[in-house]
Amino acid sequence: MIERIHLRVVHAVEQHGSLTAAAGVLCVTQSALSHTIRKLEDNLGTAIWLREGRSLRLTQAGRHLLDIANRVLPLLDHAEDKLKQIAQGEQGTLRIGMECHPCYQWLLKVVSPFLAGWPGVDVDVRQKFQFGGVDALQDHEIDLLVTPDPVYHSDLCFVPVFDYEQVLVVPVGHELAERSFARPNDLRDEVLLTYPVARERLDIYTEFLNPDAVVPKQHKTSETTDIMLQMVASGRGVAALPRWLAKEYCHKLPLSVVRLGKDGIAKQIHLGTRETDEDTSYLNAFIDLARDYKVPV
Repeated sequence: MIERIHLRVVHAVEQHGSLTAAAGVLCVTQSALSHTIRKLEDNLGTAIWLREGRSLRLTQAGRHLLDIANRVLPLLDHAEDKLKQIAQGEQGTLRIGMECHPCYQWLLKVVSPFLAGWPGVDVDVRQKFQFGGVDALQDHEIDLLVTPDPVYHSDLCFVPVFDYEQVLVVPVGHELAERSFARPNDLRDEVLLTYPVARERLDIYTEFLNPDAVVPKQHKTSETTDIMLQMVASGRGVAALPRWLAKEYCHKLPLSVVRLGKDGIAKQIHLGTRETDEDTSYLNAFIDLARDYKVPV
């Protein structure tokens, strides 16, 4: 029978590289750990690892067990945390996953009144996931996903919270600054600054450049909005951002906003949750606050 300790052992060895290191993390002796896995292999009738010199390589059965561990362990840990919080009279932690880099500043404006209204609930924000945002939500790594690209599943719910327009940000004095809108060809000779996101998930490519087979002269990435827009203001490139965020920075830096295409690029931010959490009061309260907050246009 596969037990939780078996999953923890396989996961720990994969994470830390050896039985010795895994034994230290799990606070057991290496011999006890080896005995645990040997007993599992005997019961299953198949090997979990193959030895290659001093290293271990997972077999097909081992890789399958590791995949189960990656998905089941976060769920069990979350369940334990929940039960402990209930037993101690606490309300819990709201774990928010972000698939919208520029939405972090919007999130801060919602988190502040939420924390004030729910003193028994902590907030944890996560921006990187092992399996992607939707997988992280399904695997109980997060409780709420902020995304502009909802992926609908039978066990998930996505609620639209606000609309926005994706626009081009250029430095004041740029030749595009006086245009009513930019065309894809206008970016052929530009340095495009974006967040470090795959191109297939960037609207500036999927909805603007790719349909006309246009590639900018250069594509650079920045982790932070402040640095990105400082670069734009200094004439180092152009960037695509939500209009509400771009306008906020136009008051601080010499920047101009230009529509992308004659009709613009319309987007929506959604909040995703699990159907099984639909009765969680603090989760619903957060969604209500997010829908009530008026994003500047």
